[in-house]
Amino acid sequence: MVLFAQRWPAASPAAVSPHRISPAILPPTAAAWGRPSNRIGAAGVAGRGSRLAVFERAKNRTTFLWNSMIHSCCRLSSPELAVAFYGRMMKEGRRTNFFTYPSLISACSNLATACEGSQVHSHAMKMGFESDRFLRSSLIHMYSSFGDMGSARILFDELPLRNVVVWTALINGYAKQGDLEKAKQVFDRIPERDSVIWSAMVSGHVQNGKFSEGLSFFQEMISEGVEATEGAMVSALSACAHLGALQLGRWIHSYLEKKKNKKPGQSMGINLGTALVDMYAKCGAMAAALDVFEAMPSRNDWTWNAMMGAFSCTGMAEAPPVTFLGLLGAFSHGGMVEEGKEFFKSMSSFFSMEPSLEHYACLVDLLARAGCLQEAQQVVGDMPIEPDAGVWGALLGGCRVHGDVGLGTAVGRRLLRFDQGGAGRYVLLSNIYAAARRWEDAGRVRALMAARGVKPQAGISSVEIDGVVHEFVSGDRGHPLVAEIYKKMEEMAERLRGRGHCAATGEALLDLDEEDKELQLASHSERLAIAFGLIALPIGAPIRVVKNLRVCADCHAVTKLLSEIYQREIIVRDRKRFHHFKDGSCSCSDYW
Repeated sequence: MVLFAQRWPAASPAAVSPHRISPAILPPTAAAWGRPSNRIGAAGVAGRGSRLAVFERAKNRTTFLWNSMIHSCCRLSSPELAVAFYGRMMKEGRRTNFFTYPSLISACSNLATACEGSQVHSHAMKMGFESDRFLRSSLIHMYSSFGDMGSARILFDELPLRNVVVWTALINGYAKQGDLEKAKQVFDRIPERDSVIWSAMVSGHVQNGKFSEGLSFFQEMISEGVEATEGAMVSALSACAHLGALQLGRWIHSYLEKKKNKKPGQSMGINLGTALVDMYAKCGAMAAALDVFEAMPSRNDWTWNAMMGAFSCTGMAEAPPVTFLGLLGAFSHGGMVEEGKEFFKSMSSFFSMEPSLEHYACLVDLLARAGCLQEAQQVVGDMPIEPDAGVWGALLGGCRVHGDVGLGTAVGRRLLRFDQGGAGRYVLLSNIYAAARRWEDAGRVRALMAARGVKPQAGISSVEIDGVVHEFVSGDRGHPLVAEIYKKMEEMAERLRGRGHCAATGEALLDLDEEDKELQLASHSERLAIAFGLIALPIGAPIRVVKNLRVCADCHAVTKLLSEIYQREIIVRDRKRFHHFKDGSCSCSDYW
């Protein structure tokens, strides 16, 4: 067992705890410490170092004693130490038994140590334990956690009786690999599906960005009469947040409250509370987000960050000082340059915290958005750490907004040298050239992008009507109400012309004549979503649109006018922030 011995050094009290273990009068034999009371496991109250001290003082370390240490390490979330003990056990020639392996396999699963995991499996086979159903289930879970679905499937197919654990492990494994089709095939074979199985399908789809599909599984689970687990609800709320599906998110909140009412005295968990805060915030319902936040009995860093991020993307820059990144983002979106600079300086001078790359990226974004491009460039040049793609990308974004072709070209070329896979970088640089009507340069960037196999992200806008999310892409003609939508688009265009609107054709990214550029801009995905909202929603009802890309300047100007023309509140969430359009103005004050 050389591999274990080399990778995991022999565990010792000194290696585990920086504190010296005080000498204690301990029984000299393992027998006194290896009874069912399992004092080594019970020593958890005194700390991990005490258990190790007990173990090291034992003169006769039986297999039971070794197993106790491995199990205790796993129970106290120290899987790496459990594997280290096993390596030491093998090195000293100690014999294992069946009870050695369940905890050890669990440790390998948590560490995702595929090489050691397969060796443990091999040892279990040699000892004749592999046929045990419980152990085989643990091995299936282990291989699934490694992403070794071939080995997991072989063990699964050989298992005569399958329980929830193995079905779920297989689904989770395929989902982790992004193979949702095979996960669905496994799901369809399960004779009786409980809440854990359903939760695996919901979370698997959401984690792979299939938000609509994840919500479909969640709704089907509820319709089947299966009670949703906390994990399923957290995943479903995350999907609602990404899609901007406020009605579905509210329904899940209502479902959660009904569950709580059935169990008086039970409070909402931190994970669920945070998911609700995040969902309401990303759907633009700040009052509801604050209500949930304030009602939570306890909060963790994720909760605070969700709330701070909400203040940031909605432009509420006066939010409480909770997290540095959130505050810098709030200053950036609020255009509060001097306040942001002072706060950045205070990180090291007052809070004794050295800014990270993410903090520098926020500062550069703050300056670049405000048009202080030379100052932003100076910040990048003076950084004590090497700037990464996020920092350079923030500077490039500012060049795009303010039309600085010279600096944008230099930054873009540098960025593309070490971030060749980021589609957004190519698009930004191409857009800078297009805005300056340097069509050949824009074409070269697009050609380089294609040559490197980088595909730009398609612009998608969605609007929720009666709990159903409708998605649109630019020039989309696939909707069942396509005729009505384009008729409404023509009406919108006519009324916009009546208000004197002239399309900002500089936002068009192709070398077309002016009329074709206007048509290209007029069919952007968010305009289709707004047109559908005007058709499908009751008169006066707010229209909520979620877009995965930044809203262009022309669409922003158009949406301001539409909010006034149709007397509608239009809420658009793009990849940068929320825009609340009302009576011809936007909450971002044209700063985004």
